[in-house]
Amino acid sequence: MSVAQIEPQIETMVFEKNGLTVTLPEDGPVYFNAWWLRDNCPTSFDSETRERTFDVFHHATTPFPADAVIQDGALMIRWAEEDHVSRYPLEFLRTYAQGSRRADPADLPRTPWFADHYPDITRVSHPVLLEDGGERRRWMEALLIEGIAIVTDMPDTDEALTSTAGLLGTIRPSFFGDYFDVRTHIKPTNLAYTSKALELHTDVPAEELAPGIQYLHCRRNSVEGGRNLFLDGTAVANDLRMVDPEAFRLLSEIEVPFYKEHDDIDMRARHTVIELDHNDEVSGVTISQHMADIFDLPQRLMDSYYPAFVKFGRMLQEGKYLMRFTLAAGECISFDNHRIVHGRAAYSATSGERYLRGTYTDRGELRGLYRAMVSEGRFK
Repeated sequence: MSVAQIEPQIETMVFEKNGLTVTLPEDGPVYFNAWWLRDNCPTSFDSETRERTFDVFHHATTPFPADAVIQDGALMIRWAEEDHVSRYPLEFLRTYAQGSRRADPADLPRTPWFADHYPDITRVSHPVLLEDGGERRRWMEALLIEGIAIVTDMPDTDEALTSTAGLLGTIRPSFFGDYFDVRTHIKPTNLAYTSKALELHTDVPAEELAPGIQYLHCRRNSVEGGRNLFLDGTAVANDLRMVDPEAFRLLSEIEVPFYKEHDDIDMRARHTVIELDHNDEVSGVTISQHMADIFDLPQRLMDSYYPAFVKFGRMLQEGKYLMRFTLAAGECISFDNHRIVHGRAAYSATSGERYLRGTYTDRGELRGLYRAMVSEGRFK
């Protein structure tokens, strides 16, 4: 469309210093910033890569509409200092008119669960996952909503874990490597590599960004003891918020240090114990007594921080939250490492064999893949 084809329709537009107010049908007057409008002209994006190609930094002054009109279900703007016309569908403008966050298909409401959840854990079949988009959707939604799911019928091979995790993203190395083997080691570098009880924790908080999704493929399990301990950290944190708002505030606002030192490893990071999302809702927790560094907070602050920290830690051990079960050979438990707290009871290393192979992928890849599959109708 040429510039000459646009005729001003002033009665529906109010031109202002930094933008214009548009009277949208069914919505009434709505203000739009001129920088935002020029930056988000549909022609600003490459049609193949969908990436922005327009460089707003080239504008030294505020872009200004020479004229504008609503025509054929779109706002048409001719820009004053360049030979360019932008066309914005009205539905697009309505989406961003009130400054609301862009709708996210992966932003599914979290459902907290408690100690009695084991019979209701979502279970998906490994062979079916490899072939069926509907089964993959069921698995992904379980991880997004409940944070946990069990993959059954896993072959007793290294490749089985690789192919399973690969359905949700790229293998994400940690300081343990691409994969890790949970069994007794002669010279253990982690409590998980012993037969001792493993306290409730989230994995590798000593990393600046801990891995998002964890997979534990049970290859052997014939020992006495060693029951798996799992709980929903968001359920506990939500309850703490109700019973002790000040303790919740301290744990969600103040970062504490975590570390991992062994041989050539010296990893350090700081995290809040309780993680909040953009809606100020609990989205996860970070907890690990064996990787907690010496708290270096002001000593008087610790007068209030430690009681809050201990209160939360004791709540994590309450029977109403803690799910106890035994993972069987051929099962792989997958879970959100930023939400699900897990541990293990002690076991007798001489009573049999216990071997779990583990790895990680990232939460961002899970969410991104879910969005793409929803929008492109690939869950079939």
